[in-house]
Amino acid sequence: MTRRHTPQEEEINVFRHALEAAGVRRITTNRADPGRPRQHQPAHEARRRAAVENQVLQTNGRTSDGRVEAVRPSEYLEFSVPDLPWRTFSQLKRGQLAWQAGLDLHGYTLEEARHQLEGFLRDAINQRMRSVLIVHGKAWGTDADYPVLKSHTNTWLREWPGVLAFCSATDIDGGTGALYVLLRRKGH
Repeated sequence: MTRRHTPQEEEINVFRHALEAAGVRRITTNRADPGRPRQHQPAHEARRRAAVENQVLQTNGRTSDGRVEAVRPSEYLEFSVPDLPWRTFSQLKRGQLAWQAGLDLHGYTLEEARHQLEGFLRDAINQRMRSVLIVHGKAWGTDADYPVLKSHTNTWLREWPGVLAFCSATDIDGGTGALYVLLRRKGH
């Protein structure tokens, strides 16, 4: 077994002077310095971000007309992307994020409602809106035993790439007949 060498005071002083001569400074705090944020993006990162933004903002016909899960008229709806902060989603659910525009889908056929919703979402994102209100109602379809517009809106919004989250509105804004929708801002 070997013994560990313990430096003498003179060796320690020589080492400290060598560090000082090399420009090493003594640490005055035990907190980490995260440094400055990057000022520019690499070219490939900027191209990737532009491609994603273009896909999100220039999408036509992104909503499916395929199989839709039927929901009850009074059912509370909610959805969020996995990395959305809990606090932001909680504020949306409590109606604390003021909505900047609204769309009422009452009176539209299913195809008209889909077209209106897609156009409305595209315009809202292009205008850098953060939160909007969609009124889908709770009416049953004429040939269906479930609320058609509510069920389809629930599916369409989950598929739309610019939607970060949505949830049923508070009673003052329409309750389970309307949705607060949190949008991805253009450029983010």
